[in-house]
Amino acid sequence: MSPPARPAAARNPRILIVEDEPALLRALQINLRARGYEVAAAPTGREALAEATRQPPDAILLDLGLPDLDGAEVIRELRGWSAAPVIVISGRAGSGDKMGALDAGADDYVIKPFNMAELLARLRAALRHGDHAPDRARFSIGRCEIDLTSHTITRNAGPLPAARPAAGQPATPAAGQPATPSETVHLTPTEWRLLEILLTSAGQLVSSDRLLTEVWGHGFERSTHYLRFHMARLRRKLEDDPPRPRYLLTEPGMGYRYQP
Repeated sequence: MSPPARPAAARNPRILIVEDEPALLRALQINLRARGYEVAAAPTGREALAEATRQPPDAILLDLGLPDLDGAEVIRELRGWSAAPVIVISGRAGSGDKMGALDAGADDYVIKPFNMAELLARLRAALRHGDHAPDRARFSIGRCEIDLTSHTITRNAGPLPAARPAAGQPATPAAGQPATPSETVHLTPTEWRLLEILLTSAGQLVSSDRLLTEVWGHGFERSTHYLRFHMARLRRKLEDDPPRPRYLLTEPGMGYRYQP
């Protein structure tokens, strides 16, 4: 009789450090790795959002004074789809900065310079609370269920289309026919990035300039034909009635919107 299978080892928590001071970043990396955490790092807000999308962290240590975005803006974008605890580590000691970060969705606020042992204790507490946080990475577009964490899209079963009638015969409804099986919808990396930005800004207008800059980079702000092409592809893959979209909407002359 063979021995029972050994259960898979639990994955160590993954921590994303968003910090542009090399010395502090290195100190945090050394201390976290010494305690068994997996560590990822990003020196800018845009890189942090991209990294959090690629490999969702279990918690985030975030500086407010980043080179490209204010940390509060990064928190607001994250909170559209991620429930990962965010601990701000900042040299800003003013109550207005602290309240702004907490109102944006931060879970804790630590002022630099800080005691490493205290920061690690706060991190452990945040991870415990994060285990019970609601899932903010799942969205629906019609019959499509989208999971941003696993980057999967499943189109749920629906009725089979009505059979083509014989010549001269009226079409018959599909009532009573079996359902089609669920299927996986595949997106290109560009389509994923566009969709993630729209979903994480649910109900809000996202300007064409922002979409073009975040997906293709600076210098592409006038390449609106890129957006039209890829948005049309997304609608064909996700909407039940692509010519008359219900969820992925165009705001003429301004941008696009995901309407839940």
